[in-house]
Amino acid sequence: MDSSPADDSLRIEIKTLLETGLKVELEPRAYTHQQILEVVSRLQELEDNDYQSKLQIAGFTLDPWGKGDDEQACETCMYYKVHQKFCEIPELMLPVEPEWSCRIWRI
Repeated sequence: MDSSPADDSLRIEIKTLLETGLKVELEPRAYTHQQILEVVSRLQELEDNDYQSKLQIAGFTLDPWGKGDDEQACETCMYYKVHQKFCEIPELMLPVEPEWSCRIWRI
């Protein structure tokens, strides 16, 4: 199943926000269970359509986080739906590009 026109439009809007300097929380990266819970808890307080705040709290970037074997991109996250280019983290549920990243990325 390919991405929908609505997802494509929102993906462009997200990219524009990130390209024009939206300040996001890159760190701390959510590596521990407690850190994940803290970020997810904040995301759960948001309205479903508050995309800007979701991007900020989740620490979205237009490029993979890290270098070499430690590179973290949406396309390598367990919540990424390849054919839809979509993040299925329940608190996010956003169309994304494969090379983007966020701080709650998971293998």
